[in-house]
Amino acid sequence: MARPDKAAAVAELTDQFRSSNAAVLTEYRGLTVAQLKQLRRSLGENAQYAVVKNTLTKIAANEAGINALDDLFTGPTAVAFVTGDPVESAKGLRDFAKDNPNLIIKGGVLDGKALSADEIKKLADLESREVLLSKLAGAMKGKQSQAAALFQALPSKFVRTAEALRAKKEEQGGAGTPAPAEAAE
Repeated sequence: MARPDKAAAVAELTDQFRSSNAAVLTEYRGLTVAQLKQLRRSLGENAQYAVVKNTLTKIAANEAGINALDDLFTGPTAVAFVTGDPVESAKGLRDFAKDNPNLIIKGGVLDGKALSADEIKKLADLESREVLLSKLAGAMKGKQSQAAALFQALPSKFVRTAEALRAKKEEQGGAGTPAPAEAAE
């Protein structure tokens, strides 16, 4: 490859590192082209899986400000650049690695923080962003319903207490008070 081609490849990889939320490094030794195609499909629409050259990718990662991955650039390496929900892509990688033991998750980076292979597997165990947001919304709605019931209970309790006091006063006042003036005439 000529020097300008390498510079262009480094620039492209640097842009991918900068524009992605996460990047997961894998070793793909022993996987067929068909299996790699299947892996790309399992990652979802928000991830791009690319087989890369270690030296160029290491330079690109360093230019993007990611220095924690330097030790992972050994052997045949491919990178999953994730632009959307990293949980979905981590699940796709984990599930594919279960079915195809030749895929080895080396590690990665999430929002600039280095992740080990175990941390990526823990990330894959999380529920998707949409499920977590719906659970949060349900919890908030439940708290709002409790607050509304509490705020509604106070005035209704006051009204019931005032009505009970009025009824008690009528009972007490009706037996010992003289009849109204109109009834006496």
